[in-house]
Parts: sequence; C-alpha cells; structure tokens
Amino acid sequence: MNWDNYSFPPLDEITFAHKWVLFLLILVPLMVAWYFWKGRFGKPELTISSLAGFAKRKESIVVKLMHLPIILRSLTVVLLIVALARPQTKLSWQDMSTEGIDIVLAMDLSPSMLAKDLKPNRLEAAKSVAIEFIDGRETDRIGLVVFSGEAFTQCPLTIDHSVLKNLLTSVEPNFLADGTAIGMGLATGVNRLRESKANSKVIILITDGENNVGSISPLTAAEIAQKYGIRVYTIGVGTKGMAYSPYSKLPNGEFIFDYVPVKIDEPLLKEISKMTNGKYFRATNNAGLADIYKQIDLMEKTKFDVTEFRKKKEEFWPFAFFAALLLCIEWLLRNTLMRSIP
Repeated sequence: MNWDNYSFPPLDEITFAHKWVLFLLILVPLMVAWYFWKGRFGKPELTISSLAGFAKRKESIVVKLMHLPIILRSLTVVLLIVALARPQTKLSWQDMSTEGIDIVLAMDLSPSMLAKDLKPNRLEAAKSVAIEFIDGRETDRIGLVVFSGEAFTQCPLTIDHSVLKNLLTSVEPNFLADGTAIGMGLATGVNRLRESKANSKVIILITDGENNVGSISPLTAAEIAQKYGIRVYTIGVGTKGMAYSPYSKLPNGEFIFDYVPVKIDEPLLKEISKMTNGKYFRATNNAGLADIYKQIDLMEKTKFDVTEFRKKKEEFWPFAFFAALLLCIEWLLRNTLMRSIP
C-alpha cells in the first residue's frame, strides 16, 4: 500500500460491500468475557495464611501490562472483521450539458399599466411574476424590452439575472413616449433574438391595450419573428369591463384616475401567437397572471443531458495493515516480556 499523501476519507462517505460481516463483531465481547472468566475460575488456587509478606512488594511492569495482550487481540479481531466487510468510498461525478433557451420579456409601459384592477397595479403585478419567472430560469439567457409609444431595450440577453431584475424593477411609465406600440415592442424583441444560436427562442409580450402608434405593424413584426423561428407568447392584462385607470395627466406629471373601459386587442394578440406557434393568455387578476407564467415555464423547459459516472475505491487496506501490526506486537510481547502470561 502506498502511504504517500494518503488520508482516510470521512466516515460518512464510507460504505461496506459485505455489511453482514460486521455482525461478527459480537465475537469480541464474548472473547473478552471468556478471557476474564478463564482468568478468574480456570486456574488452580493456593491457600496461604497471610498476605503480609507481599504487602510491600512493588508490582512489575509485566504485571501492570498483563491485560495488554487481550486488548491487542481484541483490536486485531475488530480491524480484521471491518477489513473483511470491505469498506469502500463512492466517487461520483456528472457531466451536464444544457440546451439553453433565449427569452425576451417585452413589457408594455403605457400609462394604462397603472390601472388598479390588479394589485397594486398592472405593472407592479407584471414585474412581480416576471421576477419569479426569471428566478426559475437559472440556465437561460433573458433580456428585457419595454415599450409604450416607442420601444427600447432595457437589458440585452444576459445570464446575470440579478442585473436583469434590478433593471426590471426600475422601469416606470413616462419612461418613453405615450402610446402603445405593440409592433415596435415585438420587433425590438425579435431584433435581440435574430442572431441567437439557441435552439429555442421565445418572446413573452405583455400588454393591456391596442396598437395605436409605431412604424411597424404588429403582424409585420410577427412575420419577422416567424422567419427567425421565434415563438411569441402574448398576454393581455386587465379585467373585463371597467377598470380604475389613469385617463389624463396633470402638468406636474401626476395621473388622474377614473373608471374607464378595458380595451385589449385580443384578436391581434391571438393572431401574433398563432403565426409564431406560441399561445395567447388573458390575465384578469394577480393569480391568473402568475398561473400564466407558470404555464409558459412548463412549456419552455430547458433540456439537460446528464451523464453520471460512479467509481468505488477499496479502503480495507489500512484496517488489514494495522490488524497485522497489532498481531505482530502481541506475538512479540507473548514471546518476550510476557512469556509467562497466558
């Protein structure tokens, strides 16, 4: 056995190939019990009238170590039994390859996203569930596009999700020109994904209105997405009927709220998803919006190819070595210093 740089593994990493052999350890206490029984009752006795003559007699080293042989023999048997049980360490490792997905979140920042039919409002609800979605996509690159009257890339595709979430948290209405340019938002997302080498490319577009501005129509942007193999999931956010929403803005930038009709161009959003092999969803409350993201998460799972390797290393050599060493020490003691002790 090579002892150079050897270190015994932690006990919690040890397993035994023949665990049943360990039951033989019960022989050790039986062996010790037999030794003391034999020493107590198995020898002839001598009766003397007094021990006075032995009172000042100093015990020799041999007498003090008289039980050392049985201790060494017991340890030898324990070590041999453990060695026969074949202690082993399990070494395992994995080679993992992932088939990542590139995802762009395209979020509407028009003032109507401040409507309070979702709590605390549509925009904050959308941010919250988007962050939960991002937290569950550890191996995917995700980017953020925001749009209202124009579109802007808030965060390019990144695996640094902490930066992405900080940028997502900071976006607010009034960041861009007023309006709802769904086509521009979608086209900007497509532009971020068109050169992606990922096997799966996805845009999640969330809006609460109708396309009313922009130089690119939503269907034209959808055709471009289709050309580049980009799947688009569209989400219409807002209750059905009336919602407490901003309808006008004061000179100081504050919004005036009142109940106004909710107008979402569902036929358009459905057509965009259909053209790109995606799916349209309608979120009328916070729970519904969270459930939509969960559905998308299930449909767009990252693929993992995992190859696992296992190797076992025998660890009985130290036990066998020390058992042999103790056996030799006992033999030397019995044939030298303790020759007269059974």
